[in-house]
Amino acid sequence: MSATVRTPDHSDFTQAMSLLGGPRVLKSRPASQLDVHRLLKTGLPQKALDHLVVTVKLVKSGRHFEDAFGMTYRTYQRRKDPGTLPLSPEQSNKTWTFARVLAKATEVFGSQEAAEAWISEPVMGLDRQVPLALLQTPAGVDLVNAFLTRLEYGVYT
Repeated sequence: MSATVRTPDHSDFTQAMSLLGGPRVLKSRPASQLDVHRLLKTGLPQKALDHLVVTVKLVKSGRHFEDAFGMTYRTYQRRKDPGTLPLSPEQSNKTWTFARVLAKATEVFGSQEAAEAWISEPVMGLDRQVPLALLQTPAGVDLVNAFLTRLEYGVYT
């Protein structure tokens, strides 16, 4: 017997998919967390990262690129050639994580502009750490997500 784990019906999930270009760019419409896992394991299309870079001012300049995606901006520029292979599973995971956290922060702060400002500056509730820098490890991602959830419910400590 096989159970399908449904994708959470959260607007941050939908927004993350949109930041990556949606089904048109991803060439799929994940219906479960397992679908997302498979998509990341095989590698997101380069066009998904391209779409995200165009959509997010914070990384467009290349300043926070490596923190967000685990590759240098120069590596990204070299990859933009036609026929580029998909992102590696590690790059795909970092890209998905960044998109998902940015989407959740956008939901909490009410605009993408406010979310981008928050994610790139030290946060008192995170021991003055920059949320973007915390996304480098699974533990850091958990800290940022937990903090955003507390903010969402009005718990500021």
